[in-house]
Amino acid sequence: MLDEQIQVNRTNWNERTPVHAASESYDVEGFKTGRSTLHDVELHEIGDVSGKSLLHLQCHFGLDTMSWARLGAKATGVDFSDAAIDLARSLNRELNLDVRFIYSNIYDLPDALDEQFDIVFTSYGVLCWLPDLDKWASVVTHHLKQGGMFYIIDGHPAMNVFEESDAGDLRPTYPYFHKEFLWEGGEPSYAGSEIIESPVYEWHHSLGEIVTALIDAGLRIEFLHEFPFSGYRAYSMMKKDSDGWWRFPEHNESFPQLFSIRATK
Repeated sequence: MLDEQIQVNRTNWNERTPVHAASESYDVEGFKTGRSTLHDVELHEIGDVSGKSLLHLQCHFGLDTMSWARLGAKATGVDFSDAAIDLARSLNRELNLDVRFIYSNIYDLPDALDEQFDIVFTSYGVLCWLPDLDKWASVVTHHLKQGGMFYIIDGHPAMNVFEESDAGDLRPTYPYFHKEFLWEGGEPSYAGSEIIESPVYEWHHSLGEIVTALIDAGLRIEFLHEFPFSGYRAYSMMKKDSDGWWRFPEHNESFPQLFSIRATK
């Protein structure tokens, strides 16, 4: 069943890739002229990557991966969408960047890559596509050098419990704890206005589940930070501020919207 679900999601992300690549949100043309896609939070919390090997899990079509390379990292990006990896490789050749991109389901990565890295990085909308966090965390540890850094920044799971009404109100609707969902398709993605027709599976994970999976895999948590802003417009009433982050117009401090974790092996 898991292989079938991953294939369903691969089809969905292959459909999303050209839509995202053409969207203002990803601004590929701006990236080509030097714009970095990295945010101030991860830049500050990870620090200098110059000369370090960096593995980017679930890299989509690689803009963040190539942004790390521009900062001096020896970067490798991994994604399970062949359309995304094909686009990443094309952009990498066009921009003459020395980035390696690997097409692999994250759970199968140890079979496709025999290497360890100074930094393992993943960010923004990644964990909801993974059914098994224990296996995910074991892959992170497998590819991390002794003393190396793992870093994740992602949407806070508390944000996933709400549904927005037609009137713009939020009401708790979905479970906070581990749950599988099948979305039937026919909805736009988070970037671009085109309708994504294919269905997709998602999995909700609590913050405790995430932290415990990393600890059980042998990592030592250095910090867990929570933030009152989002990297995208998660709900229609959110407004984008001058710093580039999205916030609720009222009671914004009531909602943890992002979290970051840094851990070492």
